[in-house]
Amino acid sequence: MANNIHTNTGHTNMNHILSATPTDLPAVTKRRLKDLFTREQLNSLTARSDLWGAWAVASTWGVIALCFAALAMWPNPLTFVVVTLVLGGRQLALAILQHEGSHGTLFKTRWLNDVLTDWLCARPIWQNLGKYKVHHLGHHTKTGTNLDPDISLHEDYPITRLSLMRKMLRDAVGLTGLKLVFGLLMMDAGVFKWTVANHIERLPQEGRTTGERITTLVRNITPMLVTNGLLWGILAATGHAWLYSAWVLAFLTALPLFVRIRSIAEHGCLDRSPDMFRNTRTTRAGWLARMTVAPVNVNFHMEHHLMASVPYHRLPQMHAWLKARTEVPEPPGYLAVLKLASSGQIRRP
Repeated sequence: MANNIHTNTGHTNMNHILSATPTDLPAVTKRRLKDLFTREQLNSLTARSDLWGAWAVASTWGVIALCFAALAMWPNPLTFVVVTLVLGGRQLALAILQHEGSHGTLFKTRWLNDVLTDWLCARPIWQNLGKYKVHHLGHHTKTGTNLDPDISLHEDYPITRLSLMRKMLRDAVGLTGLKLVFGLLMMDAGVFKWTVANHIERLPQEGRTTGERITTLVRNITPMLVTNGLLWGILAATGHAWLYSAWVLAFLTALPLFVRIRSIAEHGCLDRSPDMFRNTRTTRAGWLARMTVAPVNVNFHMEHHLMASVPYHRLPQMHAWLKARTEVPEPPGYLAVLKLASSGQIRRP
């Protein structure tokens, strides 16, 4: 996505979009946006809405509240497992809403993108919108290359079916989640470079004292502790503080599993190419996928990489218009992608 039509703040210049030349897109693509969409379509696609943003945030937290209510009403092992899975999907939804905010597309109002999204979406799942913006810009400008900061999430695929099962089992039992927690602690302490990928880069520690590391950790971790403390406090006020354990368990188990599947689907087993039509995949998502691995229309990932200034709620329309104007791959389902990722050999679409 190395072109000037994508802005990290999300404020798109429509005249620039319509005057884009082939050099504005990756060399292999050579497809101008004005050849794919009309002026009216581009205006429609890039229109942001505070109401749609508010709905996305409110509905996500609404489902979270319903999960806690269901577990309080029916406190049994089956309900606990189902609620944990649904909460993991909503935690991923919060991460995707952070992603939308990083592009400035979740809300029309910039303050809502920068502040409300950070505190209601990023911080409760131990994320940081400001740091994520910097990291994610690197992903968009270097997609399909070895310099992509997210490449560690999908570069090893395809692998054998047994290897994929082992990875997913480690996710499901919480081993991946525990590694995630350790990494987050080290990043907040300034020992590791901040990332949402698997690659670990140690930062220089010469001259840093233990006290400095602790002070840095406390400063960086406080927003997560505050937001999670509020969540625990609300549950405790209802007389069900124990429900917070489902939130923690979802973060350690379901969320890493869903993130793995989502990452494989978006860029796994695809070409190392600057062409987003070849290095990014849109995946078909039914209701179960939307509840777990593909919330907030994140499955329309090729469309997102083509034009990151399009809000989440307009991506299905963008997909339909794009399909009508040019030849694009038919989206596979998530099971088909996992089958490809565990085939043990690379098969190009």
